[in-house]
Amino acid sequence: MSCSVSPFSLLLFSMQDSHFQYLLQLGDNALILSHRLGEWCGHGPVLEQDIAMTNIALDLLGQARMLFTHAGELEGRGRSEDDIAYFRDEHQFHNLLLVEQPNEDWAYTIARQFFFDVFNYHNYTALLQSRDEHLAAIAEKSLKEVTYHLRYSSEWVVRLGDGTELSHQKMQTAVDDLWMFTGELTTPSETDRLMAEARIAPDLLKIKPLWETKVAAIFEEATLKTPENNWMHSGGKDGRHTEHLGYILAEMQHLQRTYPGNEW
Repeated sequence: MSCSVSPFSLLLFSMQDSHFQYLLQLGDNALILSHRLGEWCGHGPVLEQDIAMTNIALDLLGQARMLFTHAGELEGRGRSEDDIAYFRDEHQFHNLLLVEQPNEDWAYTIARQFFFDVFNYHNYTALLQSRDEHLAAIAEKSLKEVTYHLRYSSEWVVRLGDGTELSHQKMQTAVDDLWMFTGELTTPSETDRLMAEARIAPDLLKIKPLWETKVAAIFEEATLKTPENNWMHSGGKDGRHTEHLGYILAEMQHLQRTYPGNEW
């Protein structure tokens, strides 16, 4: 006796899987960038900025927790936020390549943060209209934090770009080196396209001009030049990452994988 699966059932499963992966994209961005910013704890250029970076890292970690909890409930396999964060391998992460790039120095950290913050602000603003009511609620709760993050990183881009000759040079170098990772922010993956069609996620092609306009305005104020190189790296959303992610996960997941189920 044969058992067939209807095309509708296959479509429903595909949409649920894409929905789950989209939540992972958002959560992984927040988690990995939170880890990168957390590396500044105790190492910031001055105490005030050390604390500011740590607070932003905690904001992002809180967002990741909400997104992973929602993803686990949607998946229906009983996985918690900790299971999703600590027991996936590198190829199972769907974060942008940008957020896994090393801190290098303060200018690199600010450039990376600024590029992401502009995207994150417009993305979360659009997610307020998501058909996924739980995701819309997460966006509403996170938007105040994300708005502050954008203001903070924008001010620092201007401060460094329009500061001393040395700070300007360092900021321009960071912008030039990280620019190749910015295209992935607003280039839709297959998951992005499916979720946009389902009105769960925004159309990234509509966010792209908003991102470009904001970046151009801040660059003008900061006396920075927009890089002319249009060749872009991508693949993070599909699980293809730079070598840096493996090192992040080795550090982040070590304790939980060594002592599974350990709780504070």
